[in-house]
Amino acid sequence: MGLPGSGKSTVGRQLARRFNLLFVDSDARIEQRLGCSIREFFEREGEGRFREVEADEIDQLTQRTDCVLSTGGGSVLRAENRQRLHERCQVVYLRSSPEEVFRRLRHDRNRPLLQVADPLTKLRDLYAERDPLYRETAHFVIETGRPSVAMLVNMIAMQLELSGHVVGRSAP
Repeated sequence: MGLPGSGKSTVGRQLARRFNLLFVDSDARIEQRLGCSIREFFEREGEGRFREVEADEIDQLTQRTDCVLSTGGGSVLRAENRQRLHERCQVVYLRSSPEEVFRRLRHDRNRPLLQVADPLTKLRDLYAERDPLYRETAHFVIETGRPSVAMLVNMIAMQLELSGHVVGRSAP
């Protein structure tokens, strides 16, 4: 979990590959279920209704044991999601500063979140609101900084192994 643009999908895919597990992106699953983009659904039905659908999907996905799950950045806004994630999963918070995320995504036109007058201020506001919730939910906090994806995956794998959580079937 982490802010939009923190590397959840990229790191999650590599982590899943390393441990021979399925990679699941909750936002992609929600879009499949809805038959439209999250952005469209948000505009049509509102954030409250979206968060209900998201909570149901998180409930279903956290009952699985065969995957690496990447959650939407706002999934921590509901207490029930935080509780389910913390109790049922080993949660890794990919902690990225708003400035770091802005640097990575400043040219990305596909993220509605950044299509505002001042995207850096928007990211700072999201960070201020969500960082405490991510920390509350997470078992591990990994500072993304500038390490490569491979290095982040190694750091996560090491944390999981040191804590006694053997994940999947380690790839040769």
